[in-house]
Amino acid sequence: MPATAALAAPYPTPYPAPCPAPNWAELLSHRAYLVRFAQRKLQDPALAEDVVHDVFEAVLRGRAAFAGASALRSWLTGVLKHKIVDLVRQRRAMHSLDDEADAAEALALQCPQPRPDELAEQRERLRQTLQRIDALPSGLRDVVRLRVLNDEPTEQVCQALQISEENLFVRLHRARKQLMN
Repeated sequence: MPATAALAAPYPTPYPAPCPAPNWAELLSHRAYLVRFAQRKLQDPALAEDVVHDVFEAVLRGRAAFAGASALRSWLTGVLKHKIVDLVRQRRAMHSLDDEADAAEALALQCPQPRPDELAEQRERLRQTLQRIDALPSGLRDVVRLRVLNDEPTEQVCQALQISEENLFVRLHRARKQLMN
């Protein structure tokens, strides 16, 4: 027995020897399945085709080594899943950058204060709303003033008017309904 063979024999390798790279015909037999899988995940047929193409390119260039520990379809699906995750991460990063740019642009274009005509409209609507609140029956008017306009807690309003919480909510509902008409 030669010396090199004697050294290699007692120590088995912990990993199986890599299988030969799958040939093109084997890869193409799984293409339709991979494209359907990618379409379900990405909801975009063209993008799914691109990702499957990237999988085949990675496999053929040897960037992903098939060790034969699983079926070829399972392995290709695993590579595809990683490619999809990478794509989603890239797109999310691009969208977040776009969103930040859009937000900055929107802030730059916005006027910090309303225009005078908008202010006049707001004041007129507020005046009309307050008049309508004043026109409500006293039980409803008091509830709206205390709870909505003064923003007092529910418990305090109930104590001040000597009513239950349920009654408070019924009165608020009725007042809002009348104000909407």
